[in-house]
Amino acid sequence: MDAATPLTHPAGMHDWLERADGPSLVGFRVRNSDNLAHEVDWHRHLRGQLIHVEGGLITTRTTAGDWSLPPGCAGWMPPGELHTVHISGPLRGWGLLVAPEASSALPAQPCVLAIDDLARQLALRVVDWAPAATPDPARQRLSQVLLDELARTSPRGLHLPMPQDRRLLRIAGQLLADPADDRDLAHWADWAGLSTRSLTRHFRQETGLSFAQWRQQARLAESLRLLHEGQPIGGIAHQLGYSSPSAFVTAFRQSYGLPPARWLQRSRQPGAGAGLASPAASG
Repeated sequence: MDAATPLTHPAGMHDWLERADGPSLVGFRVRNSDNLAHEVDWHRHLRGQLIHVEGGLITTRTTAGDWSLPPGCAGWMPPGELHTVHISGPLRGWGLLVAPEASSALPAQPCVLAIDDLARQLALRVVDWAPAATPDPARQRLSQVLLDELARTSPRGLHLPMPQDRRLLRIAGQLLADPADDRDLAHWADWAGLSTRSLTRHFRQETGLSFAQWRQQARLAESLRLLHEGQPIGGIAHQLGYSSPSAFVTAFRQSYGLPPARWLQRSRQPGAGAGLASPAASG
């Protein structure tokens, strides 16, 4: 591997994910789904992992909830965090593997970050380095500047929080498995062995969202995946339980600021990312 070759081979990336020693940052490029398994069972890594998506969509699930990662944003996964990954559409982007000690400057919880131009240019410099067991002082200084920039980046609201109560978690799991299920609150309360009042109160306490808001956000998060897989608007509306395509388009626009077709077109443009956060899920 010459000095200008970034880390792209899946096996090589995995080796660095499980190393605490060496450079604080190791960069890699994502050119197809082979860099990250298309569907990965629950797993964790020794190093933190930051992945910036330029094309495609990554959905990450942790015990605390789901994060949607469209083009223009970067997902941060701290060291040791149990998670799964699902990829939709042709994937393209880059990433950083962050040593455990260096990860302490970044958020303690998984999140989606909007990377500004300075951090992006610094990261691309790191991505183009060949991994080295002992980086030179100039690389160490640039890596520290990049870590400082990333530490100042605010998380974006592309999070679907999961409740922790086993009864609420059972409801959430069923709705994720079948987003079109439109049974009302009273039915779900009875199904889980709760009163309607208890379900309403505890769902908001544990997720920060009302039951209706959470269900809406779950459907919209799934719509991002379906859009990137090329599903038509009418088909998506039907699969997610909306009464009509126009009802889906209205809900999507209210949450993401653009109708689905324009959002998808914008997300595929280089440098996309502004305005992708959903106000309904601020976690």
